[in-house]
This record gives sequence, structure tokens and C-alpha cells, in this order.
Amino acid sequence: MKDLYSGNEAIARGAWEAGCKVASAYPGTPSTEIIENIIRYPEINAEWSPNEKVALEVGAGAAMAGARALVAMKHVGVNVAADPLFTLSYTGVKGGLVVVTADDPAMHSSQNEQDSRHYARAAKLPMLEPADSRECLEFVKLAFAMSEEHDCPVMLRTTTRISHGLSLVSPGERAAGPVEIKVEKNPGKWVMLPAFARGRHPLVEDRMKKLIEVSEKFPGNRIEPGDKKIGIITSGVAYQYAREAFPDASFLKLGMVWPLPEKMIREFAGMVEKLFVVEELDPFLEMNVLALGIAVTGKAVFPILGELSPALVRAGVTGEPRPPAYPPDPSLPPRPPILCPGCPHRGLFTALARLKAFVCGDIGCYTLAAPPPLSALDTCLCMGAGIGQSFGMEKALGDQAQGKVCAVIGDSTFFHSGITPLMDMVFNRSKGTVIILDNRTTAMTGRQGNPGAGYDACNEVCRAVDLEDLARGLGVGRVRTVQPYDLDATEQALCEEMNAGELSVVIAKGPCMLIPAAKEVKKPPLQADAAKCTGCKICFKVACPAIYWVAGEGTYLTRDGKTKKRKGYVTIDPLFCTGCGVCAQVCEFDAIK
Repeated sequence: MKDLYSGNEAIARGAWEAGCKVASAYPGTPSTEIIENIIRYPEINAEWSPNEKVALEVGAGAAMAGARALVAMKHVGVNVAADPLFTLSYTGVKGGLVVVTADDPAMHSSQNEQDSRHYARAAKLPMLEPADSRECLEFVKLAFAMSEEHDCPVMLRTTTRISHGLSLVSPGERAAGPVEIKVEKNPGKWVMLPAFARGRHPLVEDRMKKLIEVSEKFPGNRIEPGDKKIGIITSGVAYQYAREAFPDASFLKLGMVWPLPEKMIREFAGMVEKLFVVEELDPFLEMNVLALGIAVTGKAVFPILGELSPALVRAGVTGEPRPPAYPPDPSLPPRPPILCPGCPHRGLFTALARLKAFVCGDIGCYTLAAPPPLSALDTCLCMGAGIGQSFGMEKALGDQAQGKVCAVIGDSTFFHSGITPLMDMVFNRSKGTVIILDNRTTAMTGRQGNPGAGYDACNEVCRAVDLEDLARGLGVGRVRTVQPYDLDATEQALCEEMNAGELSVVIAKGPCMLIPAAKEVKKPPLQADAAKCTGCKICFKVACPAIYWVAGEGTYLTRDGKTKKRKGYVTIDPLFCTGCGVCAQVCEFDAIK
């Protein structure tokens, strides 16, 4: 029987069928749904880890004990996990260890278009790349077997379209998995002191030579003969695009993208007149084919930026004008992302905008405070960077930073990588202010649990880390909590802390409107009084999607009873409004109740 699975669902199913016992991850689009589907299988002990480095170390420990483990992350998460990843290439594993990295061409929800294939080459690890959901399931099982046979982690790369696209899968039964799961002392293998590591490095080089031969026979690598005028080397979702654009061409479809099958590539190149490499992002395959001394055309005709499409592939091969990858539909209005109605971040950033602060930010929902009309976030680099950046600015500006520069970070991001830079501020006598936006969840990726949320990956109640206690435990002397819906009190607190002349932490505490805890703060919807609304639009500066503009000539009544003209007024959608009251607090004419 066949069922429709997304790539992420298929990876989860493949892990279960392979006898996987442990799974760990930090949520990040487009990889998040892997763990969310794995928790459907009670035989797998699944967790959300505080960050990707911890997730990989948990998976490594399980594999060292002999269990099969899967670790999932998005592409930028591999940067965080790179430290243990590279050394795991030396130690190897006992039970199979599969590391899934989900790349995001076109940056649908990411800060860069990083190509994870370079990590496989740099860490000297094999990497598989499925082209549909069926291969996602099968390649996970093959990856576990390869990991155990060759004593190394195996990386599996997907992209956004593979992660979220649906295709037919034939689900199977669960395998028994490794029988012997126990801890065994073996310092020469597990303890990477220089003396031991030197002995492991030759094994890594020998393994890579063997894996080249494995790639020649890997079932996901295959030659599909066709029209010999055009030969296309491709992998992953790019294979689907190229197949659609040139169904009659000859193909070398690669499912194992590192190391590459050199003999198969040479054989295929000798079969065709004109050879192309079709791949998203970097010319990874192209450069390695060129290194074999084989003439090939790639990024000279295909874009290096964003996602491909069948039209882009066809244009590259034929020389036709290049169309946009996914042209926008002109009949649809633009719909930029925006903070949800009632989001506690809205009040906090409204207060920061009033103070005209320079705000160093991080990855999370609060990046939506950067565009107009809020315009209240000034940096966003990577997880945890806002705290370090604010301290760097403080060091550069000296006393000029007081009252001007601060850092904001979400609760999940703080647990991920904000604790260390806050310790740096304590250790090096910072006078700055760090604002932790505690909405009790990992909101942007779908409201997953985190160490401070009080619930785990299976939505079971667990002990929550107290942010106030943690900050004080790190040595912060000034710690206070504010209710961000109260604009005046929040603004006053921020002003006091940013001018305190010593390090302070402000916790802006308010639940995400999409979690059950939001019932604590939700109130009846507000109403706009059309008779009092002047049409000044100042309420639009809080960027709430519940507020609408009604155009049309009309009049309003001033406080002293006079009638004045206006060109429109605001109204509030009662189905959207949560009664948070932020808009009412910025209205100077008492028109919102």
C-alpha cells in the first residue's frame, strides 16, 4: 500500500523502520517536522535539544552505546553542530548515526543560502541526497547501514521542496535494530587526545577511499540513458526539475553526493555530446566534475542564487531568456509576514521605538519588528549574536552606549546560545542591558517546547528553567520582569535599566497567543469609535493585523465638541483582536476602547 508523505514525514518513518532508538533536534524550518513526526513512534526516544550542538552530542552518545540515532537540523544549525561533527568523523560510531541537514534555497525562512554539501567534504563524511519522499525513507535506512558498516556518521541532505513536498511512499515494518546496546570502555576510539586522534586520522582517509567505491554501487546513483545530445548530472529536487524540462535527455542521477562515483561520472560523460550539471546553490558537483578533467557546463548558465525551476533549467540549456524562478501572481496582494495579533513582542518593541534605542536582535518572531512600521530591530546575524553584538558596540562606544544600545533575544534562542554571551558580559564587566522575550515557547518554528516552556517534545509537562534564577545565577545583579502590554511601565523600566550604569536583564514575559497559556491574558476585543477617530493612523505604527483602514471623506468630533474633516478612519476586526490594548495606549484621541 502506498501513501502520500512529505519528505520530513518519510524521514521520520525511515528512522522508525530502521530501528532507530534515539532522535534529537533543535527546531528549524524546513527540518522541524522530522521530530514532530518521530514522536508518533513511541519506540523512539525523541527530544528537542537546547541547540544543534547538544542534539548531535546526544545522538553521538546514543550511537556510542550501540543504538541507532538520528539528529535533525536546518542548514545553519550545522554551523552550531560543526565542532562535534568534525571530531565524530575521527571517533566513528558503534550504532548508526544519521545527521539530517535541511537546506533552504531562496531563504524562505533563513538568513542565508548555505550549501551543506561542503560540510560533508570538509568533515570527510558521506552524504546522501534524496530526490523525493520515497528516497527520503529508503535513504535513511541505507544511511544507518552505511554508518555502521563504515564506522562514521552519515549526513543526509534535503532542501525545502523535498522536506515539504509530498510524494508516494510504500511504508514498511520496523526492523529490530542493533541488539547489543551497552557502554564499553575504548579510549583509543572515543577519547580524542592528540595522541589518539593521530591514530584515527589515517582510518578516516582509508574510509574515504572505500566510500568512493561504495558510491559507484550505491543504489541511488544511476545512469538513465536517453537522448545522447544532452547529458545532465544532477541530484535532489534539481533532478525533478531537470526531468520535467528534458524528459528525453540522458541523466546521471546522484543520490550519494559525497564522495562522488568518479568511474560512473567518466562513463556517463563519454556517452553524451554536451554535459550539464544542474544543482541548486553552489557549483559543488560542477567543480568536482571539472576536477576530474571533464568539460561540463553549470553555473555559467544556471543561477547560483535561489531555487531552480523547470523553466530555469530549460532556459539554461537552450539559451532562452531566463525567467524568474517562481514569478509572483499579480492578482494577489502582497502579504508580508507580521507579528500575530496580541503578540507580547509588539508592546516591547513599541516601547523600544519610543526610546529610539539601537536594538541588537536575533533569530525568531521578533525579527518581524525590523520592517516598518515598527522599525525597532537593528541587527540580526545568528542565534545568540545580539547579546555579543551589543557588548561589542558597548566596548566600541564606551559611555555613549548607555541608554542607547540594548540586546533582545527570545527565550528559546537564549537557551540555545544566549547564555554564553551573557556570561561574557558578566565576566568582562558590561554595563549593558539584555532583554529576554519570554513567550514560553519556540514560536517561529511552530510552538515547540524549550527548557523554559514547561513542556517537552511530546507535549508532556516537564520542569521549566526559571529565567530570573538563571540570570542571577550567572552573576547578573539587576534582573526584573515586565509585562510588555503595559507600554508606560515597560518604557519606564527599559529607560531605567538602560541608564543604570551596570549590567541588567529585563524579562518581557507574555505568552505567545497561539499556545494554551494565552488564555491567561486574552481579553474581549477592542472597538474603534469612528466618531472620535481623527484618521491620524498612529495606531498603525504598532503593526497589528487586526486594525483596518476605512477610506472615505467624513468628519470626526474633537474633544472640545468641534467637527473636523478626515479622509478615513480605523476599525478593528473582532475576530483578530485579542484585547491586548497596545493600540489603545498609543491612540492620543481616546478613540479605541
